Amino acid sequence: MPLRSHEVELFEDSRARLEAIAYRLLGSASDAEDTVQETFLRWQATDRTVVRTPEAWLTKVLTNLCLNQLTSARARRERYVGTWLPEPLLPGDPMLGPVDTVEQRESVSMAVLVLLERLSANERVVYVLRAAFGYSHGEIAEFLDLTESNCQQIYRRAKQHISTDRVRAEVDATSTRKVVEEFLVAATSGEVRRLVELLTADATSVGDGGGKVPARTTPVAGALAVARFLRGLLVPTKVKRDRIGGRPAVYAGAVNGGPAVVVVLDDRVVAVMSLHLTGEGIAAIHTQVNPDKLVRATHRWSAAEPGEPLIEAW
Repeated sequence: MPLRSHEVELFEDSRARLEAIAYRLLGSASDAEDTVQETFLRWQATDRTVVRTPEAWLTKVLTNLCLNQLTSARARRERYVGTWLPEPLLPGDPMLGPVDTVEQRESVSMAVLVLLERLSANERVVYVLRAAFGYSHGEIAEFLDLTESNCQQIYRRAKQHISTDRVRAEVDATSTRKVVEEFLVAATSGEVRRLVELLTADATSVGDGGGKVPARTTPVAGALAVARFLRGLLVPTKVKRDRIGGRPAVYAGAVNGGPAVVVVLDDRVVAVMSLHLTGEGIAAIHTQVNPDKLVRATHRWSAAEPGEPLIEAW
């Protein structure tokens, strides 16, 4: 049955919400877009006269498609070269979804998206729909064909798996720039002690090159080890510039709601270093250099007004 204009409009009105759900579940903007498009095809093919609540129907179809994706994604990530990290999103990206509450902002942070990888597919869906989008346990139970009490148990278990003792420190745009500036000054000074002072004792650093760009394949743990690693990584050399293809500019930015170092060469984002800031200091650094996961960031960057770089030519 061909879609009528109001049925197309109804879907388009839901697209941003569906993409935001899919991104949180899959950690990939491109996969989220593909899944939402598949949801549209299912919407087009179904008998829409029997759909009583289109929003609920679309959400159920999307979440079940994501469940299938998550199952296959685990197998793909076992074959992934190095560590798999989520795709970073810059400020204003509609795929970030609702960020009105602390819990919503936390659920899309890079640190929590990484922790979500620990969860089973059902745990991830229940957590995201409840914490980030406010669906009731009854609604989620209908989406997943589970009982309401089962959903409640899954949600409690999911929160326990991703809970940490430290709460993410929320910072405004001015503070974000200051945090990134202090971090870069310390990391490029060559003095390990200055960087150690900014890190928590159990700080970690991990990068994702996807086998396409050189990146350490195992995490670095501990403030001193991380500081030494970052000093070697961020102090510029001719070899590193040749590898990148030039002398990039380095900006203070934000990624998934948190402070980040954004490295740009010829209007192309070539690296994003997300800083997980807590009350005790920088607890985790997630560096994305896989070019496939920086395409969307590059598009957003070209339309943004980033201001002056912290380093004009690294």
